[in-house]
Order: sequence, then C-alpha cells, then structure tokens
Amino acid sequence: MGDKELIARRIAKELRDGQLVNLGIGLPTQVAHHLPKGVNVFFQSENGLIGMLPLPEEGFAWADLTDAGGRPVGAGPGACAIDSAMSFGLIRGGHLDVTVLGGLQVDEAGHLANWLIPEVMVPGMGGAMDLVTGARRVIVAMTHTARGSPKLVERCAYPITSTRRVDLIVTELAVIEPGQAGLMLRETAPGVTVDQVVGATGAHLIVPDDVHEMRI
Repeated sequence: MGDKELIARRIAKELRDGQLVNLGIGLPTQVAHHLPKGVNVFFQSENGLIGMLPLPEEGFAWADLTDAGGRPVGAGPGACAIDSAMSFGLIRGGHLDVTVLGGLQVDEAGHLANWLIPEVMVPGMGGAMDLVTGARRVIVAMTHTARGSPKLVERCAYPITSTRRVDLIVTELAVIEPGQAGLMLRETAPGVTVDQVVGATGAHLIVPDDVHEMRI
C-alpha cells in the first residue's frame, strides 16, 4: 500500500453516513475510493456539485462535469448542480460537515498553510480559506515531510489559510490531533514507532501513554 492510499483509507474511516463532505484537490480526492461499507456521504465540490463520485472507469469523462481542480468526476443518483453562490453559501453558512484538504505546513497552533508558496505563481486561493473557516470539521491529508523537510513545524513559514485550528492531521506516519495544548500524537502507522514520528516532525509533539496503531 502506498503512502497516499494509506492516508486516504485512514481518513475515510472518519466519515459518517449522511454527511456533506468536501474533498480538496489532489490527495484528498482519493478518500472517495475508500469509504467503509455501508457509509454513504454526499461529496461536495465548491465549483457547484453535490453528489460527486470518482469516475466509474476510463472513457466516462465529461468536460462539463469536473471537480474544483478541473479533473473529470462522476455523479451519483440524486446528484445536483448548483451555482457558486449557493455552494459557498453552504460552506460559509456552516452546513458542510467535513472538509478534507491537502497541506503545505501545519504548525503547533494547528494553523494550516496550503494555498501559497511565496514567489511561486498560483491561479488563486480557491475556496481553501472559506473551507477551513466554515466547515464543521477540518481534516488535513498530507505527507509527513516534503523533500526531507518536516511539514509539521513550530510556526508556518508560508501564509496560513485561516486562523482557525484544524481538527485532525493524517500523514503516512501518524494521526495527530491539534488542541489547545498543542499537537497530540494519537496513532502511528503500522510498523512506525513513536520515535520515528517524533524524529520526522519539526514541531513539539505531545505523546500520551496510549498511542494506538493506525486503523486502516
């Protein structure tokens, strides 16, 4: 199992039947492939689609049916298309149960930086700021390091996405829960030790006595 699949599988276990869930661009979209049996959620894309599904197979792509990143997606029975104003009204109005977003960095305060690397041109901030601020629960899906450098840091070097603390971070090494006291290590991936997680982390981790193995 690859790192990204492990992350997606673990996050899928956080979703509950009937929830309205937004999946960010990239790694988070893989969560839709790993829902536990019997769990049905409504995946929302901020460009105006509720009921989004992965493409059933190659050849089913339709240019007018995409996620927020422009990638072709499918739509389940009962799916609906809405305009951007309605879509962001749902997000900003607190009606979105969960958003799963990628991350460039998360700091000890639980602040996420995921929309801009200074001096690198980007098309825009997209809906990240609205999603982190408006969703009831924010889960970050990201690799633990990038080119050998920790992505969990004391303080974000990149512009933060929101002053709101995220609720959960899932990497290929661990499940970490930000809280008032800092970053709490909750689970380690199969075959990964607590010392390995601490060594790959650039922020202080609170390590309780009952760190469990990741459920995948």
